[in-house]
Amino acid sequence: MVQRRAAALDCHGQGVIVEQDLPELGPGQVQVKVVASLISPGTELGRVKQLRREKGEERPARPFGYANAGEIERVAEGVEQFAVGDRVACMGGGYALHADRACVPQNLCAGIPDGVSFEAAASVHLAATGLHAIRRTLPLFGENGMIMGMGLVGQFSAQFGQLSGCHIMAVDGNEMRLERARAWGVEKTVQGSLEDPVQTAKDFSLHFGMDFGIIAFGGDASSAFEQLYGSLKQTPDGHRMGRITIVGGAHISHGFAAGLGNVDVRSAARTGPGYHDEAYEHGQNYPAVFVEWPTQRNLDECLRSMASGALQVEPLYTHEFALDDIAEAVDVLVETPEKALGVVLKP
Repeated sequence: MVQRRAAALDCHGQGVIVEQDLPELGPGQVQVKVVASLISPGTELGRVKQLRREKGEERPARPFGYANAGEIERVAEGVEQFAVGDRVACMGGGYALHADRACVPQNLCAGIPDGVSFEAAASVHLAATGLHAIRRTLPLFGENGMIMGMGLVGQFSAQFGQLSGCHIMAVDGNEMRLERARAWGVEKTVQGSLEDPVQTAKDFSLHFGMDFGIIAFGGDASSAFEQLYGSLKQTPDGHRMGRITIVGGAHISHGFAAGLGNVDVRSAARTGPGYHDEAYEHGQNYPAVFVEWPTQRNLDECLRSMASGALQVEPLYTHEFALDDIAEAVDVLVETPEKALGVVLKP
């Protein structure tokens, strides 16, 4: 059996390196020699913090990660869209690990265009999550939108919102994340701990009110929801109107029916249709006339936007570590969130 080295989390939430057998390549899958992977400062760090807090029973360390990029070494039966030597960006929990090799279903991969680095392409899972959130929000050219939470998904949502012709106000309590947003050109930033987003939104929207908002962080988002709700357009009868999209593991507490007014609350699930559908992941595509933007097409669109220079990834990266330094990489993200955002691992 071929061996691989993978980053893993032990039962105490510490990053370690494990050696394991590379899984057998199944039909519809490709084997990738990984060049770069990206740690999610949201989902993955949430697991780290939970393990460190709970201090559970001893158990073997578990490999983690769901976003990487590299070069195809082998293709299995049923793979027609890729060939050995192709550069690909990969996604998927249990597949696109922080490792030196990965076996990934073909529809969770996308070809990397010329001019896009492996490091930038490794962000495509989180970029597609932000793109899908914008698609679910249905923005119109000239609308005003507020993005709450400027982690990587929030950053990508804000960029795609502006690429859609909208005026975007980014809100976060972490000034470093707002600095990163200003570096790629977000129209307005608000440090929520120092400034009232609702009042700022009135001025930013020229007193029309916000048309939509996106909550792009996990945990209790009730306060953020109230702020978004209070910033939306208001009709003469006092009802609010607009759209609020929740992406990620946030939860809210709010009254509905008349208490909500005429506000559409939407959920944006991951990267679009197809993710976690094994048949789709391994190559059984949906009819494009019925499912226009499945996961792989969103991946492709993100990479095309990177290649054109429209979608900017470099301003979002703060650190790069060798795979062997996974313990330090995890500690940097957990212990210094005011300094770390996009953290890349290199095997």
